[in-house]
Amino acid sequence: MAVLPEPVQNLILAFERLPGVGPKTASRLAFYLLRAPDEISLALSDALRDLKSATGLCQTCFNITRSGQELCEICANPDRDESQICVVEEPLDVLALERTGGYQGRYHVLHGVLSPIEGIGPEDIKIQPLVERVRQGKVREVIVATNPSMEGDATALYLGQQLQLPGVRITRLARGLPVGGDLEYADQNTLLRALAGRQELS
Repeated sequence: MAVLPEPVQNLILAFERLPGVGPKTASRLAFYLLRAPDEISLALSDALRDLKSATGLCQTCFNITRSGQELCEICANPDRDESQICVVEEPLDVLALERTGGYQGRYHVLHGVLSPIEGIGPEDIKIQPLVERVRQGKVREVIVATNPSMEGDATALYLGQQLQLPGVRITRLARGLPVGGDLEYADQNTLLRALAGRQELS
């Protein structure tokens, strides 16, 4: 069996550590970069270096921002509604909600969810800073937008208990059938949630 040179093998192993990348994909990526023009490999190298050195976390919502910036663009925007906070699991969720163009409030990124099985408790994610933000008195609604999973639901329940403060409304994103979906293909939990979240037809 042929043994690859150590630099190639190291790159393949590095790619394999990425989520959703198996051994075959990792090998294809490594060999593509091996054959690619130098500027492609160097651009990737620079981007990876800057990913860590030139980024940081917003001091208010914990979304990703440029290194040295205390606030992200959303928190620094005076036109965003500071009385509304949407709580998400990861920075990618902020991007998904921003793409809709339908939300004009602020965010709070937890950087994970509660998972006793994996040993992740309230102190391991950004729950306490959220509670402190809400206690400052400017927030009127907290929208819990954790994923519809066991961990996401457990986190939402915990947040609901921690944020029971006068004048603060706690809501959860509606769940149900996707647009264009067929009832026959929907799983039982999705159908139950769709029934429970039904609205007036007007």
